[in-house]
Amino acid sequence: MESLYQKISSLSLSEYPDIVEEAQTHYTPSGTPTKLRLYIVDGSYLDIWLSDSGKYSYHWERRHINGRLYRHDNAPHPKWSHVKTFPKHYHEGSHDNVQESNIPNDPTQAAIAFLTFIRESLETA
Repeated sequence: MESLYQKISSLSLSEYPDIVEEAQTHYTPSGTPTKLRLYIVDGSYLDIWLSDSGKYSYHWERRHINGRLYRHDNAPHPKWSHVKTFPKHYHEGSHDNVQESNIPNDPTQAAIAFLTFIRESLETA
């Protein structure tokens, strides 16, 4: 997983320098990578969590800025089983506002799609 986090980190810093200030991979005490955190220019951050089993979360944390969060994930919460793309789903603005997720299945393409969304969101803010 570390090489994938490194790939996404490098891509983020090279292709999105206008919005990504810093990238940090977080590790367990034993040295296993747990997530990639991308620091965004407005003081928010994007956490990318990927697992070997295919689980993922792309979480843009903005609650400390404007009370909002945005997250694509595929945790199979029964509460969201009505969503057409279940278990994939998208939290738009809050934990309880859940919609279909159109994020690509490939982790690198998903990161690109979400960073593009962040860029566009910041441009229109």
